[in-house]
Amino acid sequence: MVKLFKWVAGVVVVLALAVIVGRWFFPLPDISRRSPDMAIAASADTTLGGAMAQGMAAHPGQTGVLPLSDGHDALASRLALIDRAQVSIDVQYYIWHADTSGIMLLAALERAARRGVRVRLLLDDNGIAGMDPILAALNAEPGLSIRLFNPSTVRRPKLLGFALDFLRMNRRMHNKALIVDGAAAILGGRNIGDEYFQVSQDYFVDMDVLALGTVVPEVAASFDAYWNSDSVFALESLVSGPGDAEGFAARVAALGTDPQAQALATRITDSVGAYLARRAALEWTEVRLFADDPAKGAGMARREDLMLSRLAPVIASTQERFDLVSAYFIPGEAGTRALIRLAGEGRSVRVLTNAMDTTDVVMVHAGYSRYRRALLEAGVQLYEMNLRGEGARAVAPVVPLGLSGGSLHAKTFAIDDRLVFVGSFNFDPRSALLNCEMGFVIDSPVMARRVHAAFERQIPEASYRPEITADDRMVWHETRADGQTVTWQQEPGASWFDQALLGLVQLLPVEWLL
Repeated sequence: MVKLFKWVAGVVVVLALAVIVGRWFFPLPDISRRSPDMAIAASADTTLGGAMAQGMAAHPGQTGVLPLSDGHDALASRLALIDRAQVSIDVQYYIWHADTSGIMLLAALERAARRGVRVRLLLDDNGIAGMDPILAALNAEPGLSIRLFNPSTVRRPKLLGFALDFLRMNRRMHNKALIVDGAAAILGGRNIGDEYFQVSQDYFVDMDVLALGTVVPEVAASFDAYWNSDSVFALESLVSGPGDAEGFAARVAALGTDPQAQALATRITDSVGAYLARRAALEWTEVRLFADDPAKGAGMARREDLMLSRLAPVIASTQERFDLVSAYFIPGEAGTRALIRLAGEGRSVRVLTNAMDTTDVVMVHAGYSRYRRALLEAGVQLYEMNLRGEGARAVAPVVPLGLSGGSLHAKTFAIDDRLVFVGSFNFDPRSALLNCEMGFVIDSPVMARRVHAAFERQIPEASYRPEITADDRMVWHETRADGQTVTWQQEPGASWFDQALLGLVQLLPVEWLL
């Protein structure tokens, strides 16, 4: 036993020394002398600024919103905003892929910078695998600046950065926002990549919101807080060399002959253009921005300032029904108590999340299943999305909640035919305590009713519905396309190995990581 203890202690010492040496060889850049760089306020002299001013004059103190539920529209609206930019573009995303839609948007940003628009691109370093050469080339463009959130100081392989500084690297920026000319913003659940815009075969149908009005300067201020935070570093301080400008130019040129890109360019219409051409109207209403302090990325945010702490009173205000959609749903002890309290007070509480056979993170499903029985026993209605069935395929084009060819991705909730949340926040420990998040709470009976209606009609037809039987067993009901109801006696889609893994994960103290 003494020898084993000495061996373990020796290993710990060696690993600690390796981390110290690694951090010495790969330090974070010094940003102590960096000057603040702030957003440019909206001006009525710009097209978008004029539209914002006109709308706010007719609707003082309010924000005009337009939901972007269709993936093609969400992509086209981003491109349209960027192409109409005259002064500034601020962009903040967790994932950015170098695929068709990702290159289209990067090319649009490059064009904007070349016509004199100031472009600031803030990316989470965890979601840009293999893109250093392209980003370095873009960063060399005058007027286009790129910064990375909690970056790995080791660029290849990046995973080594996690080994050297795990506690910092485990905190990610999950925010997703695009702000143009300080006047218009798109915010929601979509990252940048073909699967988020219904371009790839397996895709996510998520929800974004186009906003003009009072809330946009708040979104810009939130972007500034992140851009100037201690967790953010200039790309050029981490990635050396001029990058691959020729390679990027070739990728952009290839879009001209790419059938997929050409199809997108010719057939998609955008809500931004429709609004400016007066073919679509915004809903002017009260919109509140909820965003984590970027200090959360350094583990320094106060608990009362966390986004979940600020959303909690909104959820607690439920009088009749609370409908939650969360791709990754792990309520934890406190969240479970809150939902049980709502149900116990006579409120309708319904939750849609991924089933075992549709989730892309089995460990997250294990975290959720730990609380499933307690929620069901308290009267909370649970729906586990089964997107492989015929009913699910019929629902996917209809419900703007993140239904996809493979799994659920949305993060939204609706309260009392009155309020709806749209944003990046998953109801799990990672979103609550580790990742930085943001979203809108919108006073919109129209949008809220759409979510409620989905729970009434489409969602039950595309989900497993777990239930506790009279003899205290858990079963799952599934309504097939022919109207028949099938009852599963064991978790659908779970092999004996999956069930063993679920049980094992529930025993491990890893929930805070999920």
